[in-house]
Amino acid sequence: MVSGRNFAKPRQTCEDKGMSRAHLDKQKSDVASMFDAVAQRYDLTNDAMTFGLSRWWRVENTRSVDPQPGEKILDLAAGTGSSSVPYAQVGAHVIAGDISEGMLEVGRKRHPDIEFVYADALDLPFEDNEFDAVTITYGFRNVQDPARALSQMLRVLKPGGRLIITEFSTPTFAPFSKLYKQYIMRALPAVAKVVSSNPEAYVYLAESIREWPAQLDLSYMIRDAGFDQVKYRNLTGGIVAIHHAVKPGAIQPGGQS
Repeated sequence: MVSGRNFAKPRQTCEDKGMSRAHLDKQKSDVASMFDAVAQRYDLTNDAMTFGLSRWWRVENTRSVDPQPGEKILDLAAGTGSSSVPYAQVGAHVIAGDISEGMLEVGRKRHPDIEFVYADALDLPFEDNEFDAVTITYGFRNVQDPARALSQMLRVLKPGGRLIITEFSTPTFAPFSKLYKQYIMRALPAVAKVVSSNPEAYVYLAESIREWPAQLDLSYMIRDAGFDQVKYRNLTGGIVAIHHAVKPGAIQPGGQS
């Protein structure tokens, strides 16, 4: 089971609070082309812009996924496969999916032991009830229709299978949140100019982070898609949040579902 330590569960309903949504126009072809252009130096750029924190976040993401030998795991928006490698290292069968052919090409060269496939989150090319876990790391905010993507993830998960979404989120301390958003919009593109092959892409990425729903809002979205046991855990004061949920219907001891 995925560790549930320090997860905060959503306490309000969508009807109580309402759902905020990112308002960016995220055409699939544009997003794919943007990531094609940054594929070669994407991991280096991420480390630079987060001052190395992305490595720790990756460790925490793996702990939350809790991959087990023999499990079948779908890692969406896998990019070059940096998030997929730890799952494969413990003996899970990992499929790394992405819509960027540039990212997939780099991933195949770096990690020939991992299966990389073109996989659109809005129309997953997999059978129903196929995976023990579905993960998506820093890619969910780039999906044009998050509700449809969640429906697809629910479909391909086995009953009792787990969903783990790690995504940039909203810092919980208001003064820091204001400073963080200023950094995102000003410093992040500036750093990208130094280390990225396509710094303009990071202007979009900064905007997508700023406009993305907060932790509770994303929790409601996941719950409304049909998942159970929805909870989240903040990292680095809420800069990143790991959301965890389970597809209902698992058979419990004694034959109860």
